[in-house]
Amino acid sequence: MQKYQVIIIGSGPAGKTAAIQAAKLGRKVAVVDSRSEIGGVCVHTGTIPSKTMRETVLNLTGWRERGFYGRSYRVKQDITAQDLMQRLRITLKREVDILEDQLRRNGVEIICGQGRFISQQAIEVDTADGEVLVLGADKFIITVGTRTYRPDYVPFNGSSVIDSDEVTRMRRLPRSITVIGAGVVGVEYATIFKTLDINVTLVEPRETMLDFIDKEIVMHFRHDIVDAGVRLQFGQKVEKIETRKNDSCVVRLESGRAFASDMVLFAAGRVGATEHLGLAKIGLQSDHRGRLSVNENFQTAVPHIYAAGDVIGFPSLASTSLEQGRSAVLHALGEAVHKPPEFFPYGVYSVPELSTVGMSEEEVIARKIPYEVGITSLRETSRGKVMGLESGVVKAIFSTKTRRLLGVHIVGEGATELIHIGQAVLALKGTLDYFLENAFNYPTLAEAYKVAALYAHNRMAALDNSPAPAEGSLGGAI
Repeated sequence: MQKYQVIIIGSGPAGKTAAIQAAKLGRKVAVVDSRSEIGGVCVHTGTIPSKTMRETVLNLTGWRERGFYGRSYRVKQDITAQDLMQRLRITLKREVDILEDQLRRNGVEIICGQGRFISQQAIEVDTADGEVLVLGADKFIITVGTRTYRPDYVPFNGSSVIDSDEVTRMRRLPRSITVIGAGVVGVEYATIFKTLDINVTLVEPRETMLDFIDKEIVMHFRHDIVDAGVRLQFGQKVEKIETRKNDSCVVRLESGRAFASDMVLFAAGRVGATEHLGLAKIGLQSDHRGRLSVNENFQTAVPHIYAAGDVIGFPSLASTSLEQGRSAVLHALGEAVHKPPEFFPYGVYSVPELSTVGMSEEEVIARKIPYEVGITSLRETSRGKVMGLESGVVKAIFSTKTRRLLGVHIVGEGATELIHIGQAVLALKGTLDYFLENAFNYPTLAEAYKVAALYAHNRMAALDNSPAPAEGSLGGAI
């Protein structure tokens, strides 16, 4: 048996940070991953591929320039799946190379193969060359992430009926596609395909979408994607998916509605990739979605075995997984652990982007906090005019009692970058006055924060007779 102080099973964001942190503390560390290359779902089928695909589509279609040159403007007229995959391959190779270099520089041993527990102190690994290794450790961190949910009623075939992991292996672009599931993944791919001028139908059994985001922002987003041509079929469950000899598909809904498309993308959920870990051997059990339960220190029911990242469920973000992996291994090694952040941003890399941090207006109302809202359109900022933006909104919510910022919600170009200004002000307990009293680079989209704050200030001033900004300031025209 090869012995280590820490073994991490899975090399995604949580696994990477756990391994490097343990190595920095002088421990003997191994990372075991079932893939032939490290990086996990984040690098190979999830976060990095989908965002790379989005960026490639925006560049090749000229989407960002259509505000000036019209909807018919294109950088490349005939875009193929190969065009998308070319940039994807380059990006993923760089990601894997950098990750391997980071781990090896820190003395982390990388073992590729399917690992499973044979006891609470050891795992067995089937390597690609047929060798079986037995590895023991004082501490284990499970960071295996998730896999796509593939229900039996969906006739997956890898070509005309695919899941979100298979999008990155497409050999052709369809003329039409039905996306089932209006969660984050479904919405991202639906809007990416629509940007390619592919006919998109988005099916969702619920009446609503992205319920964790402020409803007003979702309303703006929904208007934008419908205006772009995405066809929404909400409040209707899928009864059956049929494939035809010509490789086309028919989706039949319980309502009796049916429609045909060249391709179906099933993107209705993910499950923890725990089925091959041999959890029964160590007295652990996953829930019905393959997820593991942990305490506030990321310990499972077996105290020296930890779990972090998407495999433990909410919030299932690469950003939070990075912090969870580090915190888990610090606690496992008896080191001081910082408290998890009170505020972390969500980002939806759709077209347009969505991002949110802090309380939504619905949450503020539920908590009966007196509040005011500042909202501004990105197209009305000077930078928005320079960029030719046609839509996009920044919404900031402030307490009327303390003037503190309570939440920021953005839809539009650059939302996932802009959100960090709001995150910083929230974390530092900043108020509306921060935005009023500080200068922002001009012209920038970040100027929208100041305009939104002035909007809220003027509305609050109308109630309490406090002085409004001088005429001629950004708030003078609001």
